[in-house]
Amino acid sequence: MLFIENLIKQIPYLDSPIMLKIMKSILFIVILWLIKLIMNNVVLKRIKDLKTHYQWRKISNTVIVIIGFVIVGRVWYEGVQSIATYLGLVSAGIAIALKDLIANFAGWIYILSRKPFEVGERIQLGKHAGDVIDISVFDISLLEIGNWVEADQSTGRIVNIPNGKIFTEDLSNYDKGFKFIWNEIRVLITFESNWQKAKQILLDIADTKGEHITAAIERQIKRAARKYMIYYKNLTPIVYTDVKDSGIQLTIRHLSETRKRRGDTQAIWEDILLEFAKHDDIDLAYPTTRFYKLGE
Repeated sequence: MLFIENLIKQIPYLDSPIMLKIMKSILFIVILWLIKLIMNNVVLKRIKDLKTHYQWRKISNTVIVIIGFVIVGRVWYEGVQSIATYLGLVSAGIAIALKDLIANFAGWIYILSRKPFEVGERIQLGKHAGDVIDISVFDISLLEIGNWVEADQSTGRIVNIPNGKIFTEDLSNYDKGFKFIWNEIRVLITFESNWQKAKQILLDIADTKGEHITAAIERQIKRAARKYMIYYKNLTPIVYTDVKDSGIQLTIRHLSETRKRRGDTQAIWEDILLEFAKHDDIDLAYPTTRFYKLGE
């Protein structure tokens, strides 16, 4: 640092203390930026895995920012030799003015340490839901799902949520534990329909669609049970019976992969329509009004 200071003093019109500090700060920032550029060019070109590439870039950027913060701070507070003392003075000065930023930074530390979610997982934080595509020091970025688009599919928008919301909003994780969710499909048939036959048809369709995922779910639940109190007695599809104003409601309840719920629902509905068309004693119901004339 002494060499850099002597080098700057040799430049004309830069002999004032303020200008020296400004030039030293700029010089250190440029040096750190060059180091970051060289590291990324050397290391990132050799990393083929996208997730590893992303993690390395985020970690290296964070380390460079922290180092730059400490070094530039020492330039402006040269009389403070203890880093702990320096950080104490800085934190006391900005605690009130930057309350939200501090909360966001604390949220970032919480996310990194506790890992309530990670990049690539699907979450809902407050009213916003989506796939986590980035976790930065002050906010997280979600590729939004839902909103005006049905069945948890992407809207194409990127939503940035301050990290501090992790302490004040409810968090739901679609992928933590095991990557399946329960899905329900409601089928309403008329009172005159053969509801027992319809129920068996729906159960056969649901069983056929769910055969390939049952074993995978059981393995994931066993792994998740080591950390979470997750227990399901029955993983196979089931059909529930209920009576509504316009007919008999049969509800298929089945497990679906997080990002395939809409595709599974479509496949099941297409099979239902094809099968019901083969039976004259089964009709789909819809809201109707019936009139009766006295004497007829």
